[in-house]
Amino acid sequence: HSQNGVFLVSCVYDMILVMLLFLLFSPALSAADIEITVIDGDLSIPLEGARIVSWDGSETACGPEGRARLSVPDDRPVTIRVTYPGYEPGRLSVRPGTTAYTLELHLGGRVMEERELVIEASRPGSSETVSGRSVAISGGELRRSAERGIVEDVMSAVKLLPGVGYVGGYMAMPSIRGGEPQDITAVFDGFYVERPYHWGGAFSIFDPKMAESAQLSHGVFSARYGHTVSGLLNIRSKRPSRDTAELDLAVSTSAANLNLSFPLGGKGGLSLMGKTTYWDPFVAAAKIFFEEVRYVSTAPYIRSAALGASFDFSTDLHFSLNGFFGFDGAGAGYDEKDSGSSYEADFFWDNKIGFVTSGLAWSPRSDLLLSFRLGTGMITSDLDGKTASVKYNPFSEEHRTMYLSDRTANVQGRFDLDWGGGGFIISAGLEERYSRWDRRQYARWPYIPAGAPDKVTIEFERDVLNHGLSSAAYTLLEYKPEGRRFGMELGLRGDHFFLSGEDITLKGIPAANPRINLDFLVLEERGPVDALTLTAGSGLFSSVNSVLQNAVGTNNIGESAATQNRSWTTVGGTKIDFIRGFTFTLEGYFKYVFRRAYTETDTDETGAVHRRETNYYFDGKAIIWGLDCMLQKFESRHWDGWVSYSYINAKYRDPHSTGRSRNSGGWYYPSFHRFHTLNVILNYKPVPAVQLTTRFSLAGGIPMAETTAIVPDPADPGSSPPYERIQAYSDHSRTGLVIPLDIKLSFFKFNEKGKVRREIYLNFENLLSLAYTAEGPKDFDENTGKEVPGSSVTSYDLPIPLVTFGIKWSY
Repeated sequence: HSQNGVFLVSCVYDMILVMLLFLLFSPALSAADIEITVIDGDLSIPLEGARIVSWDGSETACGPEGRARLSVPDDRPVTIRVTYPGYEPGRLSVRPGTTAYTLELHLGGRVMEERELVIEASRPGSSETVSGRSVAISGGELRRSAERGIVEDVMSAVKLLPGVGYVGGYMAMPSIRGGEPQDITAVFDGFYVERPYHWGGAFSIFDPKMAESAQLSHGVFSARYGHTVSGLLNIRSKRPSRDTAELDLAVSTSAANLNLSFPLGGKGGLSLMGKTTYWDPFVAAAKIFFEEVRYVSTAPYIRSAALGASFDFSTDLHFSLNGFFGFDGAGAGYDEKDSGSSYEADFFWDNKIGFVTSGLAWSPRSDLLLSFRLGTGMITSDLDGKTASVKYNPFSEEHRTMYLSDRTANVQGRFDLDWGGGGFIISAGLEERYSRWDRRQYARWPYIPAGAPDKVTIEFERDVLNHGLSSAAYTLLEYKPEGRRFGMELGLRGDHFFLSGEDITLKGIPAANPRINLDFLVLEERGPVDALTLTAGSGLFSSVNSVLQNAVGTNNIGESAATQNRSWTTVGGTKIDFIRGFTFTLEGYFKYVFRRAYTETDTDETGAVHRRETNYYFDGKAIIWGLDCMLQKFESRHWDGWVSYSYINAKYRDPHSTGRSRNSGGWYYPSFHRFHTLNVILNYKPVPAVQLTTRFSLAGGIPMAETTAIVPDPADPGSSPPYERIQAYSDHSRTGLVIPLDIKLSFFKFNEKGKVRREIYLNFENLLSLAYTAEGPKDFDENTGKEVPGSSVTSYDLPIPLVTFGIKWSY
């Protein structure tokens, strides 16, 4: 079955490639190429990097001479927009028959007094791809990769970048270069967002309409940010237009989105966004055809709203405000009876998350920038569940119950200073974050131990009210001289974590994290190569494992224990920019994680009630190495996209562990580990009104237990069931390959004035699931002593293909 599935996958994909190649070489209909030159209206100098937003929503950046080429319809006039930082935005009407235009932009907010224009380097931490440090996607690239599927999500695009371990379409918490999924830190305009996920990690809260760009930092990134030993996701918010009102409405078979933006007196803008899902009809229909869906009692839902605002008091003083609030939930029920056994379960999940953050950026001098940010966030989660099982054991019919209540809140602020001149940028900053964790958790289940006549009850209970204070300070020096033959970034960051509760105090030990990055421009404008850069970096990182939020006095953690995870990362790489719009990056890295926090559970087996307690240890380790490569074609008239490949070798060790999945204290591959991940993303536009987006991935299997023996029950050979399965950890036992394929076909229509844009699309997710399913762990029949095929848990995808039809309308 597996071989047939792979053959069918290959055939389907070959046909798709043939179709794409046919479209690729087909002529573009009803289109003409034009050249636009953007200049400073007062100095008449070209504005390199000016952003042109075309009639169809695509974006193009002007080159060194302020010029850009793009394709427009040759049968009707259209309108394009041009923006450049510090300048008033411009609009240009493009009419058939004219092939060259010049647009003048003027400084915004005040009259220019001196005929001089100084362009400094971009502020550190801005969203850009930097070899050895980060990879970024923005504009049209982000929209095409993220605006697809049953829930549009920025993480849908981030998960396809190099260095990201594939975890499936319905698990948005990625493993970054072998790191633990929960260790990735998300920053939204400088605000740390704790657990930014719906459905416990299925989707992130970041809607593409909220984001201008997404930067994944997985190398030796700037000391400006911390709180992670794995990866940093930096989301930059979409700034509302200050001169144009905009309206976006999207309705699909699974969700509806409404986004409104309008200017504020020509100096700022305000945007409002809302999203809701309605899966009830889909789930009801799926229950008829798919066994796996019939247990859903409450269809998964998401409701969210977001606010964005920006205002320029002057060209030197800028204010921004962003807010988000959303809630989600789902329910499942199971009731099945057959001869000799029965099983029933009932679960319901309810989650709420929100934050508000504001920022003030002030430039008192042309070479100085001061930034202030203040915000607050909250999370509430409730999980109620119960199960009852009777299987050859009349004493186990008592219900197993559990509930979880979580109330988390935080307040945080930061200050950043950037001073630049002569190719140098000196930065410094402070961070403070106060958090409050109120957790209630209870679990209880009865069972019959092997060979025992009486049942016992296992109980686990947690009642926690803790307060935490995370403090950090950093300073960094960046040097990028004119010509940029050599670049350097040297930084030092200090992090400290303090926790106090009703019966516990953890003072912790501050962590010092020096970091250095070097860049060498080896070639420039040689043949087909526009620029070839070599990079090298090394640095220390620290984070606080989320398990510490639940610590209490009975855990016996020393008051001055070193509670922060630490890692040392070294990266070397190269980046090649080609004159035809291609970019190739290749990076190799080594990461050593030490002093990593983890937990082990002990059971007190005295009496009829066995209570479980959690023990904390801080001697965990990980050795991770690998390489990433990516070939990217930037946005163009006909086609763009990227191909990325990652090899990751990540071995962990928890010396005090007794768990089979963690190799009983030895070195092991973690449950989320995959050696190989390949992503192919292709966006093709045969004509301006049609766009085809395809995503194909291939990921290696994850570790699974290996069966070493199936033997009669040693406690009571005559008991029923008579067999038990003995399993052990294995480096070589893995699930099957995961091969997802998604296709989105979009049709666009624009009115003659270029103000109204309509899109009708058809989206297919997990298209190959009917033909191929990755082989997962096998089930075990206790009566026959044989292993039988089991359901796959290798990808977190729904085990069915999903089809979404939608209409988008924007003005």
